[in-house]
Amino acid sequence: MSELYNEFGQWLRKQFPYRVQKISINAGFTCPNRDGTRGWGGCTYCNNQTFNPDYCRTEKSVTEQLEEGRRFFARKYPDMKYLAYFQAYTNTYGDTNRLIKLYEEALATPDVVGLVIGTRPDCMPNELLDYLTELNKRTFLLVEYGIESTDDETLLRINRGHTFAETMEAVRRTAERDIRVGGHVILGLPGEGREQLMRQASELSTLPLTTLKMHQLQLIRGTRMAHEYELHPEDFHLYDADEYIDLVIDYVEHLRPDLVLERFVSQSPKSLLIAPDWGLKNHEFTARLRHRMEERGSWQGKAISM
Repeated sequence: MSELYNEFGQWLRKQFPYRVQKISINAGFTCPNRDGTRGWGGCTYCNNQTFNPDYCRTEKSVTEQLEEGRRFFARKYPDMKYLAYFQAYTNTYGDTNRLIKLYEEALATPDVVGLVIGTRPDCMPNELLDYLTELNKRTFLLVEYGIESTDDETLLRINRGHTFAETMEAVRRTAERDIRVGGHVILGLPGEGREQLMRQASELSTLPLTTLKMHQLQLIRGTRMAHEYELHPEDFHLYDADEYIDLVIDYVEHLRPDLVLERFVSQSPKSLLIAPDWGLKNHEFTARLRHRMEERGSWQGKAISM
């Protein structure tokens, strides 16, 4: 752990004897709250174009996407190894045999040394979890659940289609198999103020999570949330960069010290982003965050140890 927080890059370097990079894959999945199983329309904030790289297109096979990603990164780092990141939509939702075939295809790609699988808490059937348990014994595996909020009222408002109880169950079921478990949350969702977010951090700290990603609420063109903002802007608090940095620091102080923090902020394409637009790259934001933590005498878990 660094002197300020348990940083993902340092943790990843302990897992591998070489440099590794995630390559995002869009394997053509959907979600149960898009196809009518749990709901329609998807999460109100979601537009998957915000995190899909140019090479990440469903008309290309998993192998093609990985090969293109490898060519992109290998120009700068010829000896790089890769984690295949099944990122878009729900990557454990579908026929189990098809899922396994796609995962194995990714692992068969040269220089791919593990998988990161993004999914929802309500989409981890026991049959697939049995396979992942065995897979975890022969390669690096991180299963990353979209948690977004620990508040059921918020989850209903953003049309997540699952409860926090389902999140807790999925995280525990997966961790009990000795599989690394990641979580993802959005800070600043409508109705969630500072005190509620501090409680959220404390609640997440009780779960057997290995890693945690967080990012600011962003309003993205073409989403239902963007339309809601047009109608009722008073329901939203969009943080400026300095205000959000202080919020993140407060949040991190309430997280248990061994939780690995992968990300604090997200960048969406300018063409899709409505607000907030800080004009900061991720590394610039992190540098400002670290500087502010040093100014405040802050560290991960500080509020727990007080």
